[in-house]
Amino acid sequence: MAGILIIDDDIFICRTIQKQLANQGFVVEVAFTGISGLKMLKDHHFELVLCDFRLPDKDGLEMLQQIKKMDRRIKVVIITAYADVRIAVKLIKLGADDYIVKPLRSEEILGLARRLTGDDISSMRWDYIGDFITGSSNAFKKAVEYAKIVAPTEMAVLIEGETGTGKEYVARYIHGQSMRRDKPFFAVDCGAIPKELAGSELFGHVKGSFTGAVSHKNGVFQQANGGTLFLDEIGNLGYSIQVQLLRVLQEKTVTRIGDNKTSKTDVRIISASNESLLDLAEKKLFRDDLLHRINEFRISLPPLRARGRDILLFTDQFREMANRELNLNCKGFSEETLNIFTEYDWPGNIRELKNVVKRAVLISSGEIVKPEDLPAEIIQSTRRYNGRTNNISQPEYSQDLQSASGEMEKKIIIKAIEDAGYNKSKAARLLNIDRKTLYNKIKKYNIDI
Repeated sequence: MAGILIIDDDIFICRTIQKQLANQGFVVEVAFTGISGLKMLKDHHFELVLCDFRLPDKDGLEMLQQIKKMDRRIKVVIITAYADVRIAVKLIKLGADDYIVKPLRSEEILGLARRLTGDDISSMRWDYIGDFITGSSNAFKKAVEYAKIVAPTEMAVLIEGETGTGKEYVARYIHGQSMRRDKPFFAVDCGAIPKELAGSELFGHVKGSFTGAVSHKNGVFQQANGGTLFLDEIGNLGYSIQVQLLRVLQEKTVTRIGDNKTSKTDVRIISASNESLLDLAEKKLFRDDLLHRINEFRISLPPLRARGRDILLFTDQFREMANRELNLNCKGFSEETLNIFTEYDWPGNIRELKNVVKRAVLISSGEIVKPEDLPAEIIQSTRRYNGRTNNISQPEYSQDLQSASGEMEKKIIIKAIEDAGYNKSKAARLLNIDRKTLYNKIKKYNIDI
């Protein structure tokens, strides 16, 4: 197993981490000063160094520089307190491989050790936030870097990205790296809450306040008190609820429906949307003042189709996951199948890819997944695209839709649905919107399809 050196003047921390890693088979040594740690690095081979940022004789920057000067292949992780997080981020830019924040958690340390001491191919291919695979595209790595920077703060975060790009995973990662990580994390799908119940779900109600209120109920603000509240698809909230939400965020108090008492609320808000809230605000569908309140720090997640070879990396990993879950032994994919994966538009992004791979592994008749094991709509979509048989291109549709309003927008949507053979997923791709947005527009214009 890999050799790991822990450098920290806190003897308890050193011995605790040493025991945890040793129990997993790692060879672990400890040093309590920077000078003694550097001496051990000269005398022994280590693949990973966990180094406290504030040592009695040296600081983290000096240690990083000297360790990398000895051998640039040695992985260096900075151990830091919340107050030093921004300095730790700067150290990453100067060559540190990662950082961890006190108080330390055994699962986080173990995950880092396994990732950073793995073989070169493995460490290049995979990275994780929780159990979510980040892949290797620069765009998503940048998003994770932003998440790590903002996590220790109390800033409200807005995560934008198409359906299935991993917005909730990033939200949970931010919570897990924050000072609230030992408090509740509540996720609410605002798009799934009926408008008449939104106030009750968010803020709670008292018995008898409306028909069906047979008992007192706390809303998610009360349930998440002290922790993080994740408002997914916040753009779907009605205007009146937006007003109430803004008041709660401004005053940091919440009042249950039918109650005359207010209570203090202490939650960090992370919001998400698969549409541009700025665009919605310009159309007067989302309040500007609420947008400013929830958008102290914005993170944009790229769609899967814009992430290059990540598609193949996810495909292979999801195959392994499917094998474990289904107790199968699928070995891989045919070349034609992989070509289809890279050519398909993936409107459902990572979530759709995972489901497609799991289904293909299940129904595959052999050890290799072939095109006939894939859903018909994926094969047809990629072949039509390659054969250029669509009579109207996606950019023409999307430009028309963006500039249209009212009755014209309705006609464009109907035309796209008809040209897609009444397949709403394909119609959404032609219109360059996600399926949920298409369904909302179909409902808005009362389109009978």
